Amino acid sequence: MSDRATPMFHASAPGTPGVLTPVPPATRGAGAPRDVAAHAGVTSESGHEALRADIRRLSTMLGQTLAHHGGPELLELVEQVRRLSRSAIEAGGDGDAEITRLLSGLDAGTAVSLARAFSQYFQLANIAEQRHRARELAASDPGGRGPLRRLMEQLAESDDGGPDRAEVQSVLARTELRPVFTAHPTESSRQSVLAILRRVADGLDRGASDESLGALVDLLWQTDELRPDKPTVADEARAIGWYMEQLGRTAVPELLGEFEREVRAAGFTVPDGARPLVLGCWVGGDRDGNPNVTPAVTREVLELYSERAIRIHDGLVEELVGELSVSTRVIGVSEELRGSLARDRRALPGIHDRFIRLNAHEPYRLKLSYIQARLANTRERIKLHGEHRPGVDYLGPHGYIADLAVIDRSLRAHLGSRIADGTLARALRTARALGLHLAELDVREHSERHHQALGAVYDALGELPKPYAELTREERTQLLARELEGGRPLARRHYGLPAEAVDVLATFDMLHDVQHEYGQEVARTYIVSMCQGVDDVLAVAVLAREAFMVELHRDPRSSIDLVPLFETVEELSQAGALLDGLLSVPGYRQHVRNRGDLQEVMLGYSDSNKGAGITTSQWEIQRAQRQLRDIAAKHGIRLRLFHGRGGSVGRGGGPSAEAVASAPFGSVDATMKVTEQGEVISDKYSLPALAHDNLEIMLSAVLEATLLHQSARWGDSKLDRWDEAMDVVSNAAREAYRGLVGRPGLPEFFASATPVDELGRLNVGSRPSRRPGRGAPTLDDLRAIPWVFGWTQTRMVVPGWYGLGSGLRAAREAGYGEVLDEMRDWAFFTNLLGNVEMTLTKTDLRIAGFYVSELVEPDLHPIFDDIVAEHERTLREVLKLTGSTILLARHPVLRNTLAVRAAYLEPLHHLQVELLGQRRQTEDPDPDLHRALLLTINGIAAGLRNTG
Repeated sequence: MSDRATPMFHASAPGTPGVLTPVPPATRGAGAPRDVAAHAGVTSESGHEALRADIRRLSTMLGQTLAHHGGPELLELVEQVRRLSRSAIEAGGDGDAEITRLLSGLDAGTAVSLARAFSQYFQLANIAEQRHRARELAASDPGGRGPLRRLMEQLAESDDGGPDRAEVQSVLARTELRPVFTAHPTESSRQSVLAILRRVADGLDRGASDESLGALVDLLWQTDELRPDKPTVADEARAIGWYMEQLGRTAVPELLGEFEREVRAAGFTVPDGARPLVLGCWVGGDRDGNPNVTPAVTREVLELYSERAIRIHDGLVEELVGELSVSTRVIGVSEELRGSLARDRRALPGIHDRFIRLNAHEPYRLKLSYIQARLANTRERIKLHGEHRPGVDYLGPHGYIADLAVIDRSLRAHLGSRIADGTLARALRTARALGLHLAELDVREHSERHHQALGAVYDALGELPKPYAELTREERTQLLARELEGGRPLARRHYGLPAEAVDVLATFDMLHDVQHEYGQEVARTYIVSMCQGVDDVLAVAVLAREAFMVELHRDPRSSIDLVPLFETVEELSQAGALLDGLLSVPGYRQHVRNRGDLQEVMLGYSDSNKGAGITTSQWEIQRAQRQLRDIAAKHGIRLRLFHGRGGSVGRGGGPSAEAVASAPFGSVDATMKVTEQGEVISDKYSLPALAHDNLEIMLSAVLEATLLHQSARWGDSKLDRWDEAMDVVSNAAREAYRGLVGRPGLPEFFASATPVDELGRLNVGSRPSRRPGRGAPTLDDLRAIPWVFGWTQTRMVVPGWYGLGSGLRAAREAGYGEVLDEMRDWAFFTNLLGNVEMTLTKTDLRIAGFYVSELVEPDLHPIFDDIVAEHERTLREVLKLTGSTILLARHPVLRNTLAVRAAYLEPLHHLQVELLGQRRQTEDPDPDLHRALLLTINGIAAGLRNTG
């Protein structure tokens, strides 16, 4: 059945809605690698047939909902718009005039309904696709041979060329994957909408009736997609907290259980205390550019996360109370358990008196009653900001884990190993992964804020020969290095702090306090953004010392990791030199020694991409990893890389496992952090099966890179040739990209051609879309997220590909043609090409041209001509390297999926252009006009499965 033959919603009888156009069949290809399938969608023919059936069923229900709420007239309008959009596609844009005439005559209220109809189709299609993607991923591992099992089997069978047993055990002991959830405003869907869609997925899995599913589709239509107000930080924390709580209940403990089984089956052991998977979060800690994140808000967010964690543990302990009916009349228990119960009785006599009659011969249940009481007391203490009482409540997870471990050892010593391997093992895994805080909160702040605070303090002391702000970087480095190694308190708090220092010092004081209220694990990472010199990190070290979190002398200890963030290509190019200089400061080297000789470094993808283009950004990040690896080895420390990858390819994102595989050899050392942002979170983590699969792929990739990629896969001479060629590609690509973004009129072109100015009205995040600045806004003020957001909405997707074509052409012209062909064996290069190929597929310059012709002043149109020319160049060069005549030739089903999505995106693009034109003609737009415009933004984001 072709798309041309069947309408989106057709009436098989008057007033009776029909079905959605199914995806056209495609010939089976070689099949996508598992990572690509997980990232991009359903790729098998069989999976697609099942997906088509579900979409048809859901769209029939959506048609019924439209008929019920808008009458047959709305259905006919939807179909008319779809037919005209199809005609416009087939005519190559020559049919745009007819659809423009139709849409220009619509009232704002009808435009709202039309936008909602197409948007909700994509929402339903997406959740169905997620469900079938999960099924396809499960089917791709016959016999449960997922990536973890395959890797462990490979390690068990490794010959003399592989890692020895001791090395594997050492890596297993220190392995830690930490996905870090952030609230960057790229998730345009409300939690209320996402909750309904999750119920739709559950209904499809359960085989729910049409009546039940239809009720959910009605509920979706009657739910407002748009937030009435801008979310607060606490609102964002509740939304992110929901995802992390679901992960903590299902995917995390299940994956950790699978990890332990596969490790044991391969003949290895998971060492005691290992934490292969933990969760991280920025929501409530990211202060850079967000004045709404105050110390008080951070405390509020930590309490919210802790409540969710304790709720999970409460449920597991309650399950154990029901299960562990083991009686001492039947079998013994350990003396360790008996001794712990005696201590528990002294600490919590009321619990003993309450439960001893019922559990006199059931010591495990009695022990669990004490654990329940301590969890409840911990929750209450945190709520009231009270002091920890040993034995009465828990400070951090260690006491809780120790209590569970006493039960575990006793059971295993008394013929209860199989019992201990059930819910108790799950509870222990959950406790080690989540602690009592759910996720480790990172704090981030701009480097300049710390210097402003220290400047105010030093200037008040009057010790310096000139104001602190006038010191050179070298002078600041020397001053702060001496201060760090000294023992005096710098800020004279009893005299009152300078106003510029109050907020910054309050943040460090808050971190000190919450570490003592929740345990150090709750918040022990401080990220310094826009880090450009050694002094930027030393400033934070001095401030942390002021809050008693760094001590270098009497009792050397540090409770916080200080993390430089390299964001721009200039910063990335100097990353190795800066780390070398930092570790050469004796006081700072002692601080790193206090932290177990582990230094974390964060690499920023979004800003480097925005500033220099995707090609140079990716290449400089690759080079920075090499530099950092070598400097870490020079100073005898371990390196933990934190990849701020963003969600979409246009911000440096893409399949995470492929990125790990493409990292330089030796740069991954058992630990890794990676941000999970915006729409990526709902796409990867809404369904437990997808969450499990995504985490398993990343964990396996980290282990494989650590154990099997510690030396170069290719000879030095070949790598040198590739580096030379990549330098040429990068330099030419950067020149082309900077030529575009630096062109006069580009800010006006971008603001006119895209709906970027509407992003702030969409209420998708608490963080401002522009950095604070003076005067008229510029592209430099604009954050990377709305930069990509705007280009993506118009289908230009410039940040995801622009410049690569010029770079590849320059390399060929410089005589590197054969080398480029060789480089297809290089994981870094193929990962870059694959990500660009995907963005090129989502790019549609015919649609983009419609935005330009209708919304942009004619004297700015030559800018679009440059975009078209570079697109043609990039497309030609990428296809030359892939050896294909079309994009995604290896994945025909996926390619056709994206093509069909494009057909249904067409009406939303036309409607958005019309509404943008109307919006810009009035100072006070009709509320329905404004609403309809924002709905098109939501719908296009859903249809492309990313916003930016």
